[in-house]
Amino acid sequence: MTRKRRSQHWYGKLDKDGFIHRSWMKNQGFPDHVFDGRPIIGICNTWSELTPCNSGLRDLAEGVKRGVWEAGGFPVEFPVMSLGETQMKPTAMLFRNLLAMDVEESIRAYGIDGVVLLGGCDKTTPGQLMGAASVDLPTIVVSSGPMLNGKYRGKDIGSGTDVWKFSEAVRAGEMTLQDFMNAESGMSRSKGVCMTMGTASTMASLVEAMGMSLPTNAALPAVDARRMALAHMTGKRIVEMVDEDLKPSDILTKAAFENAILANAAVGGSTNAVVHLLALAGRVGVDLTLQDFEIGSDIPLLVNCMPSGKYLMEDFCYAGGMPVVLSELKSHLRPARTVLNKDISAHYEGAECFNRDVIHAFDDPVKPAAGLRVLRGNLAPNGAIVKPSAATDSLLETEGEAFVFDSIEDLKANIDRDDLPVTPETILVLKGCGPKGYPGMPEVGNMPIPAKLVKQGVRDMIRISDARMSGTAFGTVILHVSPEAQAGGPLALVKTGDSIRVSASKGELELLVDEQELAARRAAWRPDDPHYTRGYAKLYIDHVLQADRGADLDFLVGKDTRLVTRESH
Repeated sequence: MTRKRRSQHWYGKLDKDGFIHRSWMKNQGFPDHVFDGRPIIGICNTWSELTPCNSGLRDLAEGVKRGVWEAGGFPVEFPVMSLGETQMKPTAMLFRNLLAMDVEESIRAYGIDGVVLLGGCDKTTPGQLMGAASVDLPTIVVSSGPMLNGKYRGKDIGSGTDVWKFSEAVRAGEMTLQDFMNAESGMSRSKGVCMTMGTASTMASLVEAMGMSLPTNAALPAVDARRMALAHMTGKRIVEMVDEDLKPSDILTKAAFENAILANAAVGGSTNAVVHLLALAGRVGVDLTLQDFEIGSDIPLLVNCMPSGKYLMEDFCYAGGMPVVLSELKSHLRPARTVLNKDISAHYEGAECFNRDVIHAFDDPVKPAAGLRVLRGNLAPNGAIVKPSAATDSLLETEGEAFVFDSIEDLKANIDRDDLPVTPETILVLKGCGPKGYPGMPEVGNMPIPAKLVKQGVRDMIRISDARMSGTAFGTVILHVSPEAQAGGPLALVKTGDSIRVSASKGELELLVDEQELAARRAAWRPDDPHYTRGYAKLYIDHVLQADRGADLDFLVGKDTRLVTRESH
């Protein structure tokens, strides 16, 4: 017996309610027969001119529609909130959970049987996946794809990564302001996401490693005709997934998350993957903790892309992309189901590498044991993370004196002072930039090197905060300290002059101050007044979880797959 499709509870009813649902859809020129019980596929689109990374998604939606029609489905495109990482203040991360709410409630409220998620820019991919996972209809992802390589004076330049480098060169007097401005247009030459292995390309890579997209989704450039073909094939595949009733809960298992962690290490992926994977796991009921990320700590860096290497995503694509990486990891990958309704091994079957300087072999890596490291100690009881592949090795095992900035305003007002009492051995500490404190946990953890040190040639030093950093950034930056300062975590108690010990190899982050002194500081501590007292931002501050739990809102964890039965009229 053929099961009744979900959409038929909207469009298959021969009564007043069915009349209303069908009639108003027909004003777009849809004929009777598209409501005959065929799969109705929602295309969840984060296109926006204020999200440059996603500006090509209108075109890709047309490709998806072609595939849906070919497979006998009925495609319907709908918009959701779009999060422009480079455009939004105070940070796009503040709105990731709002996007997830938008996606979840849109999918739940409309008469669709499956959904194609069109995202790309950093927070859109995890936000869409979180929302879709909480409804658990058949779901597949098409990413917007990376920009073409940036170009400046005959050389490749990378999104974000070279912004940080050029900015420091200007501060050091090694690059003129005019040259800095001239590089601006050459960095972003086409539609698409950052062409470095930033958060957007990282999440696209992990989506592929988790089996939530078709193979090659991660690296095909946004303007490559093969991405449009991929969109077409994705539209065709989602109709088949509806017939198979293949849902996110069937794919996003603990094994799939572990594969994502392994892949993140191999590609030199963004530290932001941690909070996004933790939040997504919370939606599907997978018991994923910060400690699980340690399984990637011994995985070598295989992909020689910025910020951990020298190439860019266009080069990664032409070298073979994620199928090659997964093939190199095959002895470590867990068996896991994918959108193809096959094991993950089908995603790398026949993979071939065309440039071993871009994608290294497992036994000849760019860097050994390069996965993210989890640090704990009395400064971060619930954990913090560091990215060794983008750090200075000699700084990963050290002890030094702290210089504390109590807020982002404090940092910006003082970082360029000539009399700032810091040395290359100083550990910079920034407070008030966690989920509640900023709010939204912005990408300011890679603090600028103090101007006086930049002029001396210093380009890296230990920086510790409750913030995040851009996936395009680099340096010995300890992030996501949990609990955050605004929540009363030990970070709030650090004072300038305190000694801090860091050991990445031992997973330690210790504030070397005796307990009696810390108790006295805690008794005197008071949280800062919140920056927002109304609207969504207040809701966020009141309900956001800490970084070690993915910074989701507490009432959004889990899912609700019930069919809505009450009608509007």
